[in-house]
Formats: sequence, structure tokens, C-alpha cells
Amino acid sequence: MNGISDVSDFGAWRKSSYSHPNNDCVEVAVGLRAVGLRDSKNPGGPSLTFGQSPWSTFVRGITAR
Repeated sequence: MNGISDVSDFGAWRKSSYSHPNNDCVEVAVGLRAVGLRDSKNPGGPSLTFGQSPWSTFVRGITAR
């Protein structure tokens, strides 16, 4: 999406400070034009890519709760 074709296009992957010690969480990487999500237990596996606008809408939705 938005010209992002490889996870190497993202910055550093990071986990939430609320993550459990057993790595049952997702990691987020923010790029210039998109945001990536991946399973922390399988960092070499598939990832999801979202454009900045849909990601911002998602974050606003979950933080408003």
C-alpha cells in the first residue's frame, strides 16, 4: 500500500510497554507513508501494512474508548 513493498522500508519495530513477557503481542513499525504490524512471535513472517490515514483513524478509535 502507498508504495511500501518491503518491511525494510519501515523504521524500527517496537512493542507496546503493555506487552506480556511471553511475546504474545504485535509489533508496530512506522514508515514515512505507511505503518506495519507483525506478530512478535514470528518477526520474519507476514506483516500487515496500513496507510497513514487509516492507521490514524484506527488509533483515534481505540484511544477514544
